[in-house]
Amino acid sequence: MRVCLLGPIWGDVCGAPYEFAPEREAGRVDLAHPGQRFTDDTVLTLAVAKAIVEGRPYGEVIFELASRYRDRGFGGRFYRRWVVGRDPRPYGSFGNGAAMRVAPVGWAFETVGEVLAEAGASAACSHDHPDGVASAQAVALAVFLARKGQDKEAIRGALEGRFGWDLSASLGEIREEAARVGFDETWRSVPPAVGVFLNTESFEACLREAIALGGDADTQACVACAVAEAYYGPDEGLLPRVAARLDGPLLRILESFSARFGV
Repeated sequence: MRVCLLGPIWGDVCGAPYEFAPEREAGRVDLAHPGQRFTDDTVLTLAVAKAIVEGRPYGEVIFELASRYRDRGFGGRFYRRWVVGRDPRPYGSFGNGAAMRVAPVGWAFETVGEVLAEAGASAACSHDHPDGVASAQAVALAVFLARKGQDKEAIRGALEGRFGWDLSASLGEIREEAARVGFDETWRSVPPAVGVFLNTESFEACLREAIALGGDADTQACVACAVAEAYYGPDEGLLPRVAARLDGPLLRILESFSARFGV
């Protein structure tokens, strides 16, 4: 069976209970927490996937699904403008919302140029600040390079060289920064999430450590696990757990995208 996108969805689901109740000890993160639920991260990741499969504008499908799943914890400005205000236009955001939803681009396109262009388009319909766009492009590129078999040093070098990120921090240093200043919902939470992937040795370790950073735990895990899944390979064993937490329409989007682009 062909699968993909289980990583970012499972990261979101597992991180959701810890967004407002952080657990800083990675080994104590409960991957069967009774409070698990999919949030806006999953909804909009699958919106991007649906747009790709159907050949529709990203903003159109993002607006469609955000309107349908309006109770899933959207960021404040996005919620006020797109969901409540029903005004689906870019608003200069440099939040992490564009990065959290971009993983499908890294799976669906076959050249660096295509990945960067499509990631930029998927971001700019709402998050048109240069940092918002760049963070989405960086995550999509990391997913693309990981699924193409590039090693971690190559991925690190590509993101540092193209986007000017400093990804040299160790896991201990990332943890220390998280405890000292925290990571909020801006694009600045994205490089540490990628840094967790670079500094862990398995999908589960990446998931646990991303959640244990605290702050925007579901989005950090969504981003980190999007790259980790592409690097380590999709785990078909996650499919029943992911499927049990999605409703029918979202599961059908996942299945349709996976059938075309999964491995």
